[in-house]
Amino acid sequence: MPVSACQNVPGVVESLKIMTEEKCSKIAKFAFEYARNNGRKKVTSIHKANIMKLGDGLFLRCCDEVSRDYPDIEYNSMIIDNCCMQLVANPEQFDVMVMPNLYGNIVSNIATSLVGGPGLVPGENVGDNYALFESGTRNTGADLVGKNISNPFGFLFASTLMLQHVGFKAHASVINNAIFRVISAGQHLTPDIGGTSYTTDCLKALRDELDKELPLDVVMYE
Repeated sequence: MPVSACQNVPGVVESLKIMTEEKCSKIAKFAFEYARNNGRKKVTSIHKANIMKLGDGLFLRCCDEVSRDYPDIEYNSMIIDNCCMQLVANPEQFDVMVMPNLYGNIVSNIATSLVGGPGLVPGENVGDNYALFESGTRNTGADLVGKNISNPFGFLFASTLMLQHVGFKAHASVINNAIFRVISAGQHLTPDIGGTSYTTDCLKALRDELDKELPLDVVMYE
């Protein structure tokens, strides 16, 4: 669902938003499969079909149609404007959300800010042949270079998403749980989440947690 633009005459830009039934249905099915495979109970499609009646209307129709194949998953839809407000006012109503790319860029940044910022949230990009794991937002953190204060947990969470994707779910769970314990203890946090620790302090605390749970000679298998 890409957006392309051209400038036919100076000062006049035309944008073309391309939506296909195949891709809209594909991402909708991915959302419902993700919900089912991860024990989630609800999928919300986010759109602007009230204004973009053809493009977003197609997306909404595809989501509606796919939802009928998943009677065990609750389904609803929401206009992007209201969605942004509801995320701030009542975020617990959401579980899995599916939307076109532009709205996803906006919503993911709002959601990330609600739970601690870009240093905590991982991102996962999954295609038919490849998968890419990174931070959940496009923040580069260039202003943190060389200061030893960047939050390492977002990238570590991204790494555990990769482990889950390739089938090492037990390994991912051990690392995730250790990270949660470090964060919950509150003693080794970087400045972005209210702490005063350095990056290396956080990593050492994580290593200590892992050492408590897994002796170095233990090898885990699924």
